[in-house]
Amino acid sequence: MNHLSAVSAVFALEPQLQLVGLALTAMGAFHILLPRLVDWPADLAGTSLLTRQVSYAHLFFIGLTCVLLGLLPLCYAPELLAGTPLGTALLAGQTLFWGARWAFQFVYFSPALWRGDRFRTAGHLALALLWTWVTAVFACALLAGPA
Repeated sequence: MNHLSAVSAVFALEPQLQLVGLALTAMGAFHILLPRLVDWPADLAGTSLLTRQVSYAHLFFIGLTCVLLGLLPLCYAPELLAGTPLGTALLAGQTLFWGARWAFQFVYFSPALWRGDRFRTAGHLALALLWTWVTAVFACALLAGPA
């Protein structure tokens, strides 16, 4: 395999879907560390027990959702690309879901949360790139039709 065909193989939809799946699964697992990295225990200490428990329950289910949505393309990329009604529906759902997450990165979260803070600015930029890539891969897979 020459260099050009090796690069083409990496950028093909199936390996891109698998890489997206790996990234989403890792993102879900990362939610275990997230509260300490952004100092949520201190932020939530002054809130009610209900608010703390709902916050951590939501965090758990967001992490679980990332893992489960990541396992689909990680384990079933060929099936997603086969053009079946189920595969097409799953790709459409993933495109809409992650496209909405991409939009939230720019529309919902205030720049005041990250401007002037190197760690949070790096996080904002990394997430902007991640959600752009994830959404683009699912959208390309959806629009490409059967493999």
